[in-house]
Amino acid sequence: MKALSFFVGIIGNIISILMFLSPVKTFWRIVKDRSTLEFESLPYICTLLNSSLWTYYGITKPDSYLVATVNGFGVIVETIYVILFLAFAPPWKRAKTAIYVAILDVGFLAAAISVTYFLLQEDMRIDVTGFMCSALNVIMYGSPLAAMKSVVTMKSVEYMPFLLSFFLFLNGGIWTFYACLVQDWFLGVPNAIGFVLGMAQLVLYAIYSNPEASKQMAADLEDERQTEPLLNVPEQK
Repeated sequence: MKALSFFVGIIGNIISILMFLSPVKTFWRIVKDRSTLEFESLPYICTLLNSSLWTYYGITKPDSYLVATVNGFGVIVETIYVILFLAFAPPWKRAKTAIYVAILDVGFLAAAISVTYFLLQEDMRIDVTGFMCSALNVIMYGSPLAAMKSVVTMKSVEYMPFLLSFFLFLNGGIWTFYACLVQDWFLGVPNAIGFVLGMAQLVLYAIYSNPEASKQMAADLEDERQTEPLLNVPEQK
């Protein structure tokens, strides 16, 4: 069982590395256009915080070095993404991003590590850190929900990178399997949620990546609007 869990953990590391690198195309576009366009920084800010805490968790909990190594890599990559976002975002978006970074990636992270390290004993430290990691992992997987809403509204997948969604799906699945093998439910529960959310994003791709299908769906929605009672038509802004 230990050999199997190690093998699955290695596969999880490979998939996680690919997941961390999947937005490279997006950021190449940002650098090339010298603009963040309609992309949001929150998924990368949440992922940076999440990776930082999982690295701390992997270092704190015995025999969890596979968790620590891959998330340490994630910290480096996500820091680069956030810096690029700050460099090319318009002033109002840069200010919002900087506030999020200061609160989440600096303030909250420093407070979480300080409190758990200095005030808690080893077992309690592992449990509290694991609980925080689980909660933030759900946020990480759920942060693309804003992009999913944009996909449905705009009927376009342009601003929801496919590779990121695909690797979130794979990553959630493999780490859920690993968590079951090592009986680490702090790792398993949020990744199971991520697996489901990743599947939902891929379903949206299947629906909206086909231009003709998107146009037909838009036409159907327009027909429905035209047949609704006048009082039910939403006010145009």
